[in-house]
Amino acid sequence: MPVNVLYKTSAKATGGRDGHSATLDGTLDVKLTTPKELGGGGGAGNNPEQLFAAGYAACFIGAMKFVASQGGPKVPADTSVTSTVGIGPRSEGGFGLDIALDVSLPGLSRADAEALVEKAHQVCPYSNATRGNVDVRLNVV
Repeated sequence: MPVNVLYKTSAKATGGRDGHSATLDGTLDVKLTTPKELGGGGGAGNNPEQLFAAGYAACFIGAMKFVASQGGPKVPADTSVTSTVGIGPRSEGGFGLDIALDVSLPGLSRADAEALVEKAHQVCPYSNATRGNVDVRLNVV
């Protein structure tokens, strides 16, 4: 499905999970460290799953705000999304992700919150990228 690209960014990684990654414009620059659970030393630095979790959480709030702008309920200012991303071996081989989004929409009724979250899941680019590949669990908390 073609995309009308409105924004583009590029990042370069070196050294893999125990290396370095930075956007080409220099606005993001991170040291990468493999977690102990994946056989690494842990320590100071971030890993791709942390970066993905942070991006998905922020993007999902943006998707809810978009839905709200199209006539959905207003997104409260103190809304939060906690994205939990797990990684591990798949029974089919290779590795896969496990994702849960815990969405807090203070002040909205449960029914309104659940409807907003479901609609946002249909428009969020991260949700669209994972759909059919990764089971994303949505939880209104």
